[in-house]
Amino acid sequence: MKVVETEKELSIYESMAARFDVAARKLNLDPGLEKYLRTPNREIIVHIPVGMDDGQLEVFDGYRVQHSIARGPCKGGVRYAPDVTLDEVRGLAAEMTWKCAVVNIPFGGAKGGVVCDPQKLSIGELERITRRYTAEILDYIGPERDVPAPDMNTNEQIMAWIMDTYSMHVRHTTTAVVTGKPVDLGGSHGRKEATGRGCMIVTDQALKRFSRRRESTRVIIQGFGNVGSQAARLMHEAGYQVIGVADVTGGVWNTQGLDIPSLLEYVEENKTLQEFPGGESIGNMEILEQDCDVLLPAAKESVITSRNADRIKARILVEGANSPTTAPADEILFDCGVFVVPDILANAGGVTVSYFEWVQDRQGYFWLESDVNEKLRQIQVSAFNDVVQYGQRHNVNNRIAAYMLAIDRVAFSMKLRGIYA
Repeated sequence: MKVVETEKELSIYESMAARFDVAARKLNLDPGLEKYLRTPNREIIVHIPVGMDDGQLEVFDGYRVQHSIARGPCKGGVRYAPDVTLDEVRGLAAEMTWKCAVVNIPFGGAKGGVVCDPQKLSIGELERITRRYTAEILDYIGPERDVPAPDMNTNEQIMAWIMDTYSMHVRHTTTAVVTGKPVDLGGSHGRKEATGRGCMIVTDQALKRFSRRRESTRVIIQGFGNVGSQAARLMHEAGYQVIGVADVTGGVWNTQGLDIPSLLEYVEENKTLQEFPGGESIGNMEILEQDCDVLLPAAKESVITSRNADRIKARILVEGANSPTTAPADEILFDCGVFVVPDILANAGGVTVSYFEWVQDRQGYFWLESDVNEKLRQIQVSAFNDVVQYGQRHNVNNRIAAYMLAIDRVAFSMKLRGIYA
């Protein structure tokens, strides 16, 4: 196998751009429209001065990239991590545009980030960073402009701080400015489980294509944060055999199936999977290459590359994380016969229920969790079928089919709107 892994391969933006180029060529897009679709609407860089607990003043870099408003307000998460870059945020913002279009909800894509290490910050420092970051981008966000949400290392408390800061500036409570909030502040039932539940819904649909049953399907999940842990819990409850899970510290493996409720209790108490007595220890990258029926990477980007794609033994790959597979790895997986459910479809449950939350906030009427879950199921099943049928019609793999479908929908909206000049 020819290994092509480079710094460019590991770039989220480069992978997105490579797939976009393939899809755009197959759609025979007008060159001008193609350039318009590739270019973000706005990129915001802010520098956030924060008084630290020790009395020192620190300055953090923050980003917000708004990729498209063709189909509605921008939508996308805010991540806190020491290695956040503008290039990463730019790529993820574009992927949000395609993700919203794949599930056919009326949003464009955005993404935000702050360069910091939340593990080294106090609650007070996190709050001050969040509130100042919100104040710096205040003119560019809002229910009709751009609606942030949780992402890597951010949660419902951080969303509550964003909502409160925005509300204080506009002088009235505006719950619809963010999603992923606590239920008591206008959050939606079912939002916490939405991404993991969406992963299970599309896995169910993939099993139907191979005439498989949940009870005989072995699942490995890399990542045990919100997405991975919720997917593990829901899939275990539904009858799947979850035989391996991993987090940043390592993994645990049991070919007879893990006791997921016990594992969740263990992680809650110990904050790690290490030394869980119900299975054998395994590395968090090594676990990707173990024999299973469904592999669900739900941790971080670029874990499946041209270096290890040919060693993936799973029949079905369901991408719970954003961009876990690099563009050069796509062809290798296809040649190996792996059925890929791409991230812009597989993990779209989160943004779908965020859309539901935004709708509920704007109408001031909130739905039962059973209603949320059923509406999510309907949208994800419909999107899965749309992507698979599009791929069959155009003779392309699921990844390119999802991109083509999304780009086609966004381009159609742009054509209808025209260019304001």
